[in-house]
Amino acid sequence: MSAGVRVEVHVKPEYAEVHSDPGNRRYLFIYHVSIYNAGTVSVQLLSRYWQISDADGRVEEVQGDGVVGQQPVIAAGQAFYYHSFCVLETPVGCMQGSYRMSRPDDGEVFDVPIAAFTLAVPGSLN
Repeated sequence: MSAGVRVEVHVKPEYAEVHSDPGNRRYLFIYHVSIYNAGTVSVQLLSRYWQISDADGRVEEVQGDGVVGQQPVIAAGQAFYYHSFCVLETPVGCMQGSYRMSRPDDGEVFDVPIAAFTLAVPGSLN
């Protein structure tokens, strides 16, 4: 990434028991995301890429413009927060991915990796 660009992504997953149906292999997880612009210039989130894996080895790739219908511009020192969800057929899985972003001032495009995080029904991992 170029000078002045530093983006930090933090994800907190949670199991949504009320929206899940384990008897029918449906486990819904909500993930809360904070995207903090720790740099000195504004950045814009253009698109997302997620790789979602379950415990049976199924892998789903999700790509699209923005997040939750938005392509936010995040000023230096500011953050953007959102939440979304995914459904797995197993009680354990993981997600990882990246955001494609740009610097609105000069149009430079760059990717911000999102570290892998675990999706797990409470008590399913020891």
